[in-house]
Amino acid sequence: MSGYEQRVAYLRETIKEISPEDALRMVEEQKALLIDVRDGDEIKQGMPEPAQHLSRSFLEMRIHDVCSEKERPIAILCAGGLRSLFAAESLKNLGYANVYSVMGGYKRWKEASLRSKIPAQLNERDKERYARHLLIPEVGESGQLKLIQSKVLLLGAGGLGSPVAMYLAAAGVGTIGIVDADIVESSNLQRQILHGEDTLGMLKVESAAGAIRRLNSAVKVQPHPVYLDESNVLDILSEYDLVVDGTDNFKTRYLINDACVKLGIPNVHGAVYRFEGYVTTFTTSSSAPCYRCIYPEPPPAEMAPSCAEAGVLGILPGVIGLLQAVEAIKVLLGIGSNLAGKILKYDALHHDFSVLEVEKEEQCLCAKHPDEIEIMPIEPQVCAV
Repeated sequence: MSGYEQRVAYLRETIKEISPEDALRMVEEQKALLIDVRDGDEIKQGMPEPAQHLSRSFLEMRIHDVCSEKERPIAILCAGGLRSLFAAESLKNLGYANVYSVMGGYKRWKEASLRSKIPAQLNERDKERYARHLLIPEVGESGQLKLIQSKVLLLGAGGLGSPVAMYLAAAGVGTIGIVDADIVESSNLQRQILHGEDTLGMLKVESAAGAIRRLNSAVKVQPHPVYLDESNVLDILSEYDLVVDGTDNFKTRYLINDACVKLGIPNVHGAVYRFEGYVTTFTTSSSAPCYRCIYPEPPPAEMAPSCAEAGVLGILPGVIGLLQAVEAIKVLLGIGSNLAGKILKYDALHHDFSVLEVEKEEQCLCAKHPDEIEIMPIEPQVCAV
């Protein structure tokens, strides 16, 4: 017996093998995780419907992103049942306690007529365009596909919305909605880089759509040239996976917050004032605070001047908007740690970053059941930085 054969025999003694039928039963009854470790080219013709694809070459690097619970049952499937033995051993060495290898792999899965699917895959154009993303284990092809299938709503096509729109489009977010009823004015061009002198007088959503399409024609742009109010906010926001708030009006921020909490949509919030900027993320986690946890009620108008009244350093919205774009990508992909429960503050004048911790308020609106949340009227106006 060769060394390889001895190794396989040893693994068969130490790794528990299960049938495809047993693997499917574990997924349905025990919430087990089924991982297909075949390469990308191998899954083009199909993969188990309940499986997550995590190629063997990235298994050790990315398994924690897929499953952080060391006691959760994991069934590993490959083409014929050999690579899954080696993969299962690697996971056991990483501390995963209940790891199984699926006998016969996908070949036997198909022979048993179990549920399969043809996974979505990037075309050659996308593979070339997003090549640098594909090299990152936390993104890869599955992450890029997730971005392409995502829908993000930008509230405001102004100073914050401009960099967010450009970088989400560049990253390949498939659908970008933009809410803004204003037209492009000369005073906008100091910071709102979506627009130019050739679009003065044009609706901002039309100007923004043109800029996005010039950058990435594959992105679907959905313009909403309206002011948000209690009559339309739920209908508009419900079409999207994530909201990026770039508005400069406190009452509108409350409206956005309340709608996101009611609908269960993450909200990446940004704000700027002269030389200072703030970024935070309001997630759908039951333990995460919302905007009202920080500011229970709107401040008096004289205490909350807009950028048109107080001024803003033109470059500052670019910094804050880029940080919002980073947060949005992480939330969409479910990677890393985000700013839930934290406010990132940037002081451009003194080049200082600081993080403030925020706690969830027990009596806040976000502690209610969604059906109990009422969307209250606001003044029908939005200033988008």
